[in-house]
Amino acid sequence: MIKVMVVDDEMDFADTLKERLILRGYDCIAACGAERAIAHIEAGWVPDVVLLDLKMPGLDGIETLELIKQHSPSIEVIIVTGHGSTASGIDGMQKGLFDYLMKPVDIDFLVGRINEAVGQQR
Repeated sequence: MIKVMVVDDEMDFADTLKERLILRGYDCIAACGAERAIAHIEAGWVPDVVLLDLKMPGLDGIETLELIKQHSPSIEVIIVTGHGSTASGIDGMQKGLFDYLMKPVDIDFLVGRINEAVGQQR
């Protein structure tokens, strides 16, 4: 089963996306912010894919991407943001980001990208 972590400071969004992914057969958890996400990974819940918000209080998405890749380079990261820019997308790609998507994102498209990320990983 593919493991997905949704990281967003808006827990309503994260929980809704988590539930939609669980209904599609993924093992999924939601983390409120970068610090919680890193804590889950350090505690042993290592996802195949992280869906990561870009703008969060504390550590932003790019900083969180770097920490995730330091801990486990095999984790694929997809930024899902409502506040994107070309510069942040390029920066993320240079740091190992798999994809950069703008909210609102179609769930079927997102599922396709998750599956592609896992396919690339394996």
